[in-house]
Amino acid sequence: MTRKKLFITGASGFLGWHLCGAAQLDWDVYGAVNRNRINIPGITVLPIDLTDRSSLKDLMQDLQPDAVIHAAALSRPNDCQSNPDASFAVNVRASLNLAEYCGALEIPCVFTSTDQVFDGLNPPYNESAPVSPINLYGEHKVLAEKGMGERNSNAIVCRMPLMFGVAPYAESFLQSFANTLQAGQPLKLFTDEIRTPVSGQTAAQGILLALKQGPSCLHLGGPERISRYDFGKVLVKVLNGSEVLLQACQQADVPMAAPRPSDVSLDSSLAFKLGYRPGSVEAELQRVFGL
Repeated sequence: MTRKKLFITGASGFLGWHLCGAAQLDWDVYGAVNRNRINIPGITVLPIDLTDRSSLKDLMQDLQPDAVIHAAALSRPNDCQSNPDASFAVNVRASLNLAEYCGALEIPCVFTSTDQVFDGLNPPYNESAPVSPINLYGEHKVLAEKGMGERNSNAIVCRMPLMFGVAPYAESFLQSFANTLQAGQPLKLFTDEIRTPVSGQTAAQGILLALKQGPSCLHLGGPERISRYDFGKVLVKVLNGSEVLLQACQQADVPMAAPRPSDVSLDSSLAFKLGYRPGSVEAELQRVFGL
């Protein structure tokens, strides 16, 4: 029996790599990459510039996928704030074009959005909470959410939390945290940035669940509301390190191009009811490090 085709953009990115691995169990997976040339066993890698509308259209017509997960993005808020044109081209225009082509094929398109669509003033946020971004990254994700829904009635928005883990072609913040601590160097972490983090592996499972269940919007945060500083304390515990290396600071202490909301904790009750099962931060970290 022929398996269905799943097209995943951003396959060389942190989340995309985890998605490609998790999706292989049930799909024939095709992963889009741009600059990074990768090799993932069992995955057909397709080089493409997603901002090239004509090339994207041709690829979709040739591939004829049964579903798409759009994980490609410029995802660093500071970079987006400093390079608004590049952010709009990737995070908005390419997303809308992809949704249009998925609409023409009458197939579902899952879009990986962000908790940064909220201003941090009224957490935790469920799917019905009004969006209120305070940085350009969040603004562009809101434009993509709205525009993709208008172009494809089968669009599914997955709002993602802070994600951590290890991937061969991309890094999460976890590597720099762990490397700093293991080198015996001080690590400054915000006490006033609250998130609901999950591992990349868990995030990928949640997105595949959303594709299967088909809600128009789903929040995929973890069960714990935790600051970056308290995350560091858990990391130290898992790595048997010393909390002496942790230095508490606030967002105002660090100059940044993009303003950051203080608390964008996601209420993921709906996802939990559908079968989403993220573990505690400590349990997820132990799994990431193979402990």
